[in-house]
Amino acid sequence: MELIEIRRNIDAIDEEMVRLFARRMDCARAVAEAKRQTGKPIRDHAREREIVNRLTALAGEGNAPYVRALYSHIFDLSRSCQSSVWDHQSPVEALVTKAIAETEGKRLPEHALVACQGTEGAYAQQACERLFPYPDILYFDSFDGVFSAVEKGMCRYGILPIENSTAGSVTQVYDLMEKHHFYIVGAHRLRIDHRLMRKHGASTAPIAEVVSHEQALRQCSQFFANHPEITATPMANTAVAAEYVAKSDRDDLAVIASRACAELYGLDIVGDDVSDQASNFTRFICISRKPEIYPQARKISLMLNLAHEPGSLNTVVSRLAIAGVNLLKLESRPLPGREFEFRFFFDMAADAHDADVVRLLGELEAHCEHFTFLGCYDEQ
Repeated sequence: MELIEIRRNIDAIDEEMVRLFARRMDCARAVAEAKRQTGKPIRDHAREREIVNRLTALAGEGNAPYVRALYSHIFDLSRSCQSSVWDHQSPVEALVTKAIAETEGKRLPEHALVACQGTEGAYAQQACERLFPYPDILYFDSFDGVFSAVEKGMCRYGILPIENSTAGSVTQVYDLMEKHHFYIVGAHRLRIDHRLMRKHGASTAPIAEVVSHEQALRQCSQFFANHPEITATPMANTAVAAEYVAKSDRDDLAVIASRACAELYGLDIVGDDVSDQASNFTRFICISRKPEIYPQARKISLMLNLAHEPGSLNTVVSRLAIAGVNLLKLESRPLPGREFEFRFFFDMAADAHDADVVRLLGELEAHCEHFTFLGCYDEQ
C-alpha cells in the first residue's frame, strides 16, 4: 500500500474511534449517575482489571502492552468525566472554596507578626520584608521553632527556605511540612549574595575556619575545594554565624553571609560573591495554620503518596497534562518505614479560582493513597 492510502485508512479508523470514544464517555456518565444514586465509589479496580485482561487477550501478544497503556488513560478520563457528574464536593474542594471566600478581594496583610529562623540580618528576614512591608519579627533558633511558633498561635505566619537553585531542596523543611499540617500562603524568590567576611581589624593571618549555615557552605563548595586547608563548620544560620565571628577573639575565623550582615555586625568583606553560581536564588515560603488563597495566587503545591504499583506516578502526571496544567517541580522523598515507597511533592502553575482546577484537585485526592494540599499562593 502507498503511504497516502495507509494514512487514509488511519484517518477513517481515527474518526470511527472518536465516535466510539464519545459513546463510551456517554456510558461513563450514565455509570456515574447510577453510582451516585447507590453510593458506590467512582473507581472500581476489579472492573478495570477485568476489562484490561479481556482486551489485551483480544489484542494479541504484540499489541497487548499498547492496549494496556491506552486503557490506563481511558480509565483516567472516564473517572474524570464521572467526577464531573457528581454534585458533591470532596474535602479539598470544600477547603479551597472556603479559603477563597474568606480572602476574596484581600492581599497578604502589610502588618503581621512573623516567625523567622536565625537573627537580624538573616536571609529569612530579607525574604520576610519582601512579603510583608511592615512585619514584626520573632526569631527562633531552628526551623522547628518557627513551625512551633505558628502552631501555638504565637505568630500568624512563618518564613522558611524551601529550595535553593544551587544546593537543591531544604529537606529538613520538607520533613517538618510532613510533621505539621500547615499551608503555604505566599513565597518569595530571593537572590543570595554570599560574601566572605572577617572580624573588623583582624590580622592578615590565613583563614583556618569558615562558619555559616550548612546550605550556604554547600552553595560555596568550589571555594572550599580551592582552599582545602580551610575547615567549613555549619551553624544554625548565616546571621547567627556572622554574629559569632564578630564576637570571637579569633583572627583566623571567617563567615559566609550576606552583605547586610557585614554592615550589621561590623565585619570586613574579604571576598566578593563566593557562591558556586553567579545566579544563586533561594525560594522562601510563608506558612500559616489556615489556608489563605488570595486573588493573585497562581501556584499550587501538593504532597502525595501514590500506590506502589506500575504507572501510578504517570497517571497523576498524565492527568495534569490532560488538564493543561504546567508542572513546575516534581520531587520525591522516601517514606520512613516503607521500603522503596516515596512521597511526592508537586509544584504547578494553576489557579485555584478556576473551577476546573479545583475539580482536578478533587480527582487527585480520590486517586492518591495520601493527599495533602499545601497551598495556592503568589510567588514574588
